[in-house]
Amino acid sequence: MTLDERIERSETHIFRAVFPNTTNHYDTLFGGNAMQLMDEVAFITATRFSRKKVVTVSSSQIDFNKPIPSGTLIELVGRVNRVGRTSLDVNVIIYIEQMYSDHREEAIEGTFTFVAIDDHKQPIPVL
Repeated sequence: MTLDERIERSETHIFRAVFPNTTNHYDTLFGGNAMQLMDEVAFITATRFSRKKVVTVSSSQIDFNKPIPSGTLIELVGRVNRVGRTSLDVNVIIYIEQMYSDHREEAIEGTFTFVAIDDHKQPIPVL
């Protein structure tokens, strides 16, 4: 399998409904909850790509472009965008979808870096 095929096959899509228990005092998705969901999708993507144990080592440039209101649907999309020897970067985008219309827009985007590890928590090659 080529690198491009691996990247394509590991792309991950997860949908969630935004309920009031995940929102802040402005009735929009709490930033910490968004980041947790993004890290989870990035982890799944990195694992599906490498099929090895991976750990998050950093997140960078998370842009909160649009607030995500309660009562909407979100789609999180994770895609590998860089592969190193022992690490890889996963880009995650959160899209907002209105429940009762076709309106959809990008809300948050960020990148998460993972390192593949062995049973002793030492870095190993991603591929």
